[in-house]
Amino acid sequence: MDYALAVENGPETIPGGTGLLLVHPSIGETDRIDTDFLKTDTDAFLVVSTRTTAREVEQKLEYYDVDEEKATILDTLSVERGYSRRSSDDVYYVSAPDDLDGVVDRVERFLKETEGKRRVSVDSLTEMAYYADDDAVYEAAAEILDLLKAHDAVGIFHLSEEVHEVATLDRFRELFDGVISLDGDGDVDVDL
Repeated sequence: MDYALAVENGPETIPGGTGLLLVHPSIGETDRIDTDFLKTDTDAFLVVSTRTTAREVEQKLEYYDVDEEKATILDTLSVERGYSRRSSDDVYYVSAPDDLDGVVDRVERFLKETEGKRRVSVDSLTEMAYYADDDAVYEAAAEILDLLKAHDAVGIFHLSEEVHEVATLDRFRELFDGVISLDGDGDVDVDL
């Protein structure tokens, strides 16, 4: 199954099972790329949010006119920070961004419980590594990529280039099927 990509300077479609790494500056405007990826040619999507709360994800989806009926959100921040949590059918929580087993388990459950064209956004690997460590996050990303392949889904994973050493960036780049590079001026380069 092919998916429309909807990322400038990229191919029109990507095959199911594709995992893309979005490498960006710390203050890069990733929301536009992320939301275009999620709202195009999609039956259901999961946002794994390690930078913002579920409420903030919902606001972003609404702002960018993404169909929230198709959304499932995994909030990894609210429990640890003591924020109030509004449970719903489409919002789930794990205890903290370093609960990588919980994140992988929720991605697997989402893919098993949904049908059609599914997309996953992990925002962000950098934040997960801040709480856990690079090796553990690498392994979790590899597990999620295997799940995408097994379920013919696609995913986009955020990674801030300024925070990680070059060797770490290169290691993550090699793990993925393609890399979307966003620079400080908002220019996009896609290498698939």
